[in-house]
Amino acid sequence: MTQTIDTCLPPELVEAAARVIEANRIAGRRISVAESCTGGLVTAALTDVPGASDVLEAGFVTYSNEAKIDLLGISQDVIETFGAVSIAVAWAMARGALAKSRADVAVAVTGVAGPGGGTERKPVGTVVFARARRDGNPDEVAADVREFGDLGRGGIRLQAALCALEWLMPDATIP
Repeated sequence: MTQTIDTCLPPELVEAAARVIEANRIAGRRISVAESCTGGLVTAALTDVPGASDVLEAGFVTYSNEAKIDLLGISQDVIETFGAVSIAVAWAMARGALAKSRADVAVAVTGVAGPGGGTERKPVGTVVFARARRDGNPDEVAADVREFGDLGRGGIRLQAALCALEWLMPDATIP
């Protein structure tokens, strides 16, 4: 990165966001983000980059289940059946962000940042990511669960945001 960016965010986060903005600008893609456990951190990093408006279409912070339902159109049944931290909900968030914007690609992130809220099946540090493409097959789910461990709330949110940015790269390979 040749330009210094004035930011209060961790440098590695803003540098990753700058790479995402530049790569998607070159690819001619507009992006959207649907965030839960990161609380807007991914969108904040993207908007710290000058010229982000060339690429960033929208950021949705849907922290509560009601916000996921109201803003992204997720079915309450999906949330009740699978839980907010699940591949089903992350996929629905990504699809919803795509439907509610003019983006070409959307990435969603939902998880358990702690210190509480974890369970034996979904311990603190469990984060789920999903990516939907406007030109993609809606039946082909692109999602993954990551276990960051209990890095502390800030550490989990930072790792989740960095991972979400990786998923926004045009050449990202999704497990």
